[in-house]
Amino acid sequence: MAVTEQDISYRTIDDMELFGRLYRPDGDGPFPYIVDVHGGAWRNGDRMNNQVIHQQFAAAGIGVFALDFRLSTQVPYPGPLQDANYGVRWFKKNAESIGANTSLIGGLGSSSGGQQMGLVALQPNEPSYVVNEPSLEGTDASIDFFIACWPILDPLARYQMAQESGKDRLVEAHNIYFPDEALMSVGNPYMVLDRDDATHMPPAAIIQGEADDNVDHFRADMFAERYREAGGSIEVHKYAGQPHTFATNNPDDPASKEAVSSLIAFVLGQAG
Repeated sequence: MAVTEQDISYRTIDDMELFGRLYRPDGDGPFPYIVDVHGGAWRNGDRMNNQVIHQQFAAAGIGVFALDFRLSTQVPYPGPLQDANYGVRWFKKNAESIGANTSLIGGLGSSSGGQQMGLVALQPNEPSYVVNEPSLEGTDASIDFFIACWPILDPLARYQMAQESGKDRLVEAHNIYFPDEALMSVGNPYMVLDRDDATHMPPAAIIQGEADDNVDHFRADMFAERYREAGGSIEVHKYAGQPHTFATNNPDDPASKEAVSSLIAFVLGQAG
């Protein structure tokens, strides 16, 4: 299926213009769409991080709106998360006007973006994440499904793992994004479930490599267990020997192809 790609400004804040890249499948639709929040330890990367996945999605009839947001070096938590929440609301409000004929709108978060989109999925109306914007009044950030790729769903546990294993780069990234450990517990999708604070639980899917040295791979299973205990539907796809960001860094590997295919099947399954 042919795909059209277009960069669109969705927010201006502090003289900074934030863009999203729209991947529009060819045809009349309607199509399921995904709003993407990239990884990069909260301080690196941009809307192109997961382009190889976006292009495969769009070729399979799944549209994507991939967000840039303020990085942690520009504003700490919850500022980047506010941008993500805003981006979902903006896309829901403006999809028709930018030529996105949507049937469902879900969210995808990779790595540190999993923490951000995870909170959008579980707490779309949390006041500290929702920007007061008159043009978006009446549109919330709730999503129809949630995808997490090698996600940081328990940032406090990941911080402690990084400290214990001497991963100074990751420790520094946490300290730049989160002012303190208390906020690592607040802005924590796993602990939101543990506290029974989730207001929404859309169907979810996780892909996770078992040789990931950026996050303990069993955290995906722990999150899924809590999700199911809380009444949510979630599937976990794990890949032996695969590292962090495997599906984007080595897209021709059979495991990467299988992982992306599993996500495509998940999304199309939500769309019926």
